Amino acid sequence: MKFSLHKAALLVSTIIWGSSFVMMKNVTDVISVSYLLALRFTIGTIFMVLFCYKDLMKMSKHDLVVGIGIGIILFLGFFVQTVGITDTTPGKNAFLTATYCVLVPFVYWIVDKHRPDVYSFVAAFMCIFGIGMVSLTQTLTIGFGDFWTLVSSVFYALQIVAIAKFARGKNPMVMTTLQLATCMVLSWMVVFMTSGISSMQFNSWVSVFLLGVFASAVGTLLQNYGQQGTDASTASLLLSLEAVFGVLFSVLLYHEIVTVKMFIGFACIFGAVVVSETKLSFLKKRG
Repeated sequence: MKFSLHKAALLVSTIIWGSSFVMMKNVTDVISVSYLLALRFTIGTIFMVLFCYKDLMKMSKHDLVVGIGIGIILFLGFFVQTVGITDTTPGKNAFLTATYCVLVPFVYWIVDKHRPDVYSFVAAFMCIFGIGMVSLTQTLTIGFGDFWTLVSSVFYALQIVAIAKFARGKNPMVMTTLQLATCMVLSWMVVFMTSGISSMQFNSWVSVFLLGVFASAVGTLLQNYGQQGTDASTASLLLSLEAVFGVLFSVLLYHEIVTVKMFIGFACIFGAVVVSETKLSFLKKRG
């Protein structure tokens, strides 16, 4: 795989997103999920508006409807995922969220009646086994945090399918800004209906700022740039490293202990993502 600026951009985006799991975990120990998301998406939206305000002036009513619709799905994914991380570790949250990659072909099956290929079914079985190794307790139950993290992966899969069905050919910067803005509005609505505004220490403000600028805005911009000059299978392989970096940062910064059982589960989920997204095309090219 020849390296390039586009591939480097994708790799950097995965490192940013991988580090965000630890920051989210630390901040949700201090403030509510809705308040964190409200601040994060406000900062991200402002950053995006400054970056592409000229393009926003040219958007159509259809762009607005599509962007808001997809934004609602994205908000549900982020909200449920962040609820999940309050009761699980950053590493487990990262890998369980990554299962959305495996779900996408099956969501397409429901929407377009297009049967997934054999790679998707193999990936699904690998993923189910991996989830069991990571999440199932001795009583064969799944914890609160792991359960809601898995639910969030369904919303992320729905978001990807919605983008492919309704946002194809549209300005990705405009779509990203509209999605972030929708998440911002919905998050503030939940804040004022439930928990309200909370006080935070300086360290928490720094984490929220980094989440808003880098995880929400810069990471998305790098992904959009990177995918313009990278084939789909290579891009998918690089983006799947987000879960790996999530565990790495969790071990280094959150001092998460990865047991043998969890490691096997992580390996199975990562393998499932690679199989589902790349169809092992990188092996075929070598042959």
